Amino acid sequence: MIKIMIADDQQLIKDSLKIILNANPDFTVIDTVNNGQEVLTSLKKRQPDIILMDVRMPKMDGTVCTKYVKEQYPQIKVIILTTFDDDDFIFSALKYGASGYLLKGASTDELYEAIKTVYHGGAMINPNIAEKVFKLFSKMAQANYAIRVNDKDTKNFSKQEWTVIQQVGFGLSNKEIAAKLFLSEGTVRNYISRILDKLQLRDRTQLAIWAVQTGVTSEPIGDDDDSKK
Repeated sequence: MIKIMIADDQQLIKDSLKIILNANPDFTVIDTVNNGQEVLTSLKKRQPDIILMDVRMPKMDGTVCTKYVKEQYPQIKVIILTTFDDDDFIFSALKYGASGYLLKGASTDELYEAIKTVYHGGAMINPNIAEKVFKLFSKMAQANYAIRVNDKDTKNFSKQEWTVIQQVGFGLSNKEIAAKLFLSEGTVRNYISRILDKLQLRDRTQLAIWAVQTGVTSEPIGDDDDSKK
């Protein structure tokens, strides 16, 4: 059972999401709150697996709250929900560690898929903003948000691992990477988990930024052997 908290200042949104999510036997909504401050207060009593976080809330917005949640409870996943296709909010949410970003107009099936994907360690990016996310990764890579790894940790990556890293850098979800590379989602998830472990990175957002800032996203991945040229 996946435990979920809903944070939104609109009562109708909270009530609707609660009904939709509790209708799925895999989910249970353990709390609904009105703003980021209430999220942090609630977390002292009960901790969900995933928070569905509205981006624009009074007192403390969703992006700032995401920062505090990930600092204090790194195991909790955050999916940002918003009606605003806004660069700054996407930038902040991903920078602070959000695992997903969906517009509120997403279908029930898309919402279910996002929750399950994020719960199992993946990321969920609304397909309509994938290109924008890649541009934001580029912006983050060029700003004071450099990701550093030990060069020796990259020496033994296979061609397939470099290809997966490249696709993560493009902002693709596990499902999209799997379809593009003719792999199962589980295989992609395992690749990313191993890559993060080898590079000692926190999450796929850091991996994506590293891929952009080191030029992996602009390099051809060779086909003639099993290592990156």
